[in-house]
Amino acid sequence: MELDWSLLQRLCEAPGIAGHELRVAAIVRAALEPLVDELRVDAMGNLIGVRRGRRDRRVMLAAHMDEIGFLVRHIDDNGFLRLQPVGGFDARVLVAQRVHVWTRSGASLLGALQLATKPIHLLAAEERKAPALEELYVDLGLSAEEVRSRVEIGDMVTLAREFARLGPTVLSKALDDRVGVFVMLETLRHLDRHEAEIVAVATVQEEVGLRGAQTAAFGIEPDVGIALDVTIAGDVPGIEAQDRVTRLGHGVAIKVFDTSHIPSRPLVQHLREVADRRGIRYQLEVLPRGGTDAGAVQRARAGVPAVTVSIPTRHVHTVNEMAHVDDIAAAVELLTAYLAEAHERTYDPYA
Repeated sequence: MELDWSLLQRLCEAPGIAGHELRVAAIVRAALEPLVDELRVDAMGNLIGVRRGRRDRRVMLAAHMDEIGFLVRHIDDNGFLRLQPVGGFDARVLVAQRVHVWTRSGASLLGALQLATKPIHLLAAEERKAPALEELYVDLGLSAEEVRSRVEIGDMVTLAREFARLGPTVLSKALDDRVGVFVMLETLRHLDRHEAEIVAVATVQEEVGLRGAQTAAFGIEPDVGIALDVTIAGDVPGIEAQDRVTRLGHGVAIKVFDTSHIPSRPLVQHLREVADRRGIRYQLEVLPRGGTDAGAVQRARAGVPAVTVSIPTRHVHTVNEMAHVDDIAAAVELLTAYLAEAHERTYDPYA
C-alpha cells in the first residue's frame, strides 16, 4: 500500500495548538475535499467530510488536528515571555528547546525556551531540582520594545522541530495526532467500496478535553464511532515489560481500555476479525492513563458504540514522537478493510 508520506510531513510541521488549528485545517481541507461528497466546518472549527452511503449506517471517524503548545500570557519589562500551557507537558523535556512564537501578522519568531534559574555552573547541589512549567520563559533575543511591538498576549507558541524519516520510522513534534489525521485521509483515498455513510471529522481542541469531538458527535449522531490517535509505545529503556502498552513495529493497536472510554467489545471483536482475515498485524492496547476523542463520541446523545484505533508512538508529548511506518500502514489497511464491511453488523453490548 503506497502512502503519501509528504502529506504526513506537511501535517506534522504545520503549527496548530487547541483553538488555533487554522494552518493545519488548510492542509486537511485541501486533502479531504476531493475524497468526500460534502465538506463543512462547524462552529467549533471541526472539518466534517461526508462520504455518502446508507443513511441507516453512519460511521464517524475522528482524528484531532491540535497539538500541545503554549499561549503567551505575560511579557516582562525585559521582553521575556511567560507561557500558558495548552495541553499536557512534562517540563523535564522542555528546557533549552527552541520555539516558534506566531505573531498576529502571521509571521513566526524563533526563540529559546529556558529555565528561570542560575546556570548550572553557579548552582549549589542543594539548589538543583526538577523544573516546573511555571519557571520556563522564552528568550527571543530582541529588545523589550521590539518584542512588545510584535508579540501580544494570547499569541500561539509551538515547539520548533522538523519532521524526519529515520529508516523505518518517522520522527516529529506532532505525530499526536497528525498521524491519526493522516491515517483517516489515506484510508479515504484507498477506500474504493463501502455501503455505510462515512463521516470523517478532523477535530479541534482534543488536547484540552475532547471538545471538538463532543460537539461534532452530537450533531452527526453516528451509529459507530472510531477515533484515530497515538498510544504509548513503551519499548524503551526505563519502562518495565508490563508497562509498555504497545511496541513499535508490532502492528496497529486496537484499544480495549483507557480512562476516557471502555470500547465496545463487539466492535473490538469485529476489528480483530477483520485484521485476522487480512493478515494485518495488530496489538491489543490497555492505556492506564489518557484518553481519545472516542471518549466524547461514545457519550454523545444516547450513546454510540466506539473504539480507538491507535498508532504506537514512542516519546509521546515530546518533540521527538516516533512511529513505525509499518504500524501506520497497518492502521490504514485495517480501517479501509473495516469500512468496506461496516454495514454488515450492529454492536449489541450483550450479544
